Amino acid sequence: MVKLISYPLTIIYAFAFLLTIVIFHPIQAFCYRVFGYQALKKSVDALQFFLMRCLNILGTRFTFDNSHDIPTDQPIIIVSNHQSMYDISPLMWYMRKHHPKFISKIELGKGIPSVSYNLRHGGSCLIDRKNPRQSLPAIMKFGEYIEETKRAAVIFPEGTRSVDGKPKPFQTKGLEILLKKIPSALVVPITINNSWKTLRYGKFPMGLGTHIKFTVHKPIKVSTFANRQDLINSVETTIVEHIKN
Repeated sequence: MVKLISYPLTIIYAFAFLLTIVIFHPIQAFCYRVFGYQALKKSVDALQFFLMRCLNILGTRFTFDNSHDIPTDQPIIIVSNHQSMYDISPLMWYMRKHHPKFISKIELGKGIPSVSYNLRHGGSCLIDRKNPRQSLPAIMKFGEYIEETKRAAVIFPEGTRSVDGKPKPFQTKGLEILLKKIPSALVVPITINNSWKTLRYGKFPMGLGTHIKFTVHKPIKVSTFANRQDLINSVETTIVEHIKN
């Protein structure tokens, strides 16, 4: 019965999602071209809020548990597991004061209203995973940008989404580069739970009543670890220990 109900609700959600990103695309372009980055940032924040409201159509709820006072005057590296595309908007909304920027595959940089525009103009990093000659220098430049602007780099070291919530081993090369290029950063581990359940039946229909939970763990100063691999191992352990399947 629940799956049956999800068919019409998924259609309504898809219409609302598409309408939202289409409406916000020219808004973002206008904000950026006329008023610059700060206006673009505000329009992107508003977009995330409304995309989360679209998910409410499916009964999706969000809990963001953050008991830490994370400073906004130094760069941060947000490291998280990755369960679905629906991880993105809540991360961007709840961490908005830190100006989160993503390392994304280059294919997302074109063809998607609003999303592609923000990735190209908002400070995120687009990489070709099949081309290390492009991806590694791009991540290095991205790290320098985060260090300089004191914003937030978001990286999903698993490399791809987990379709059943079970974590994949970290692919650490990108994170190693960020740790090197952003030496003054705080690393903020975040565990995401239940996001994969939005796609429990596949892309259509979508799952109903998912409670997506985000747990922000204690920030770690990069400078406190002499060995970067030890830091990565510690972060991975913290994230994985709090995943509940």
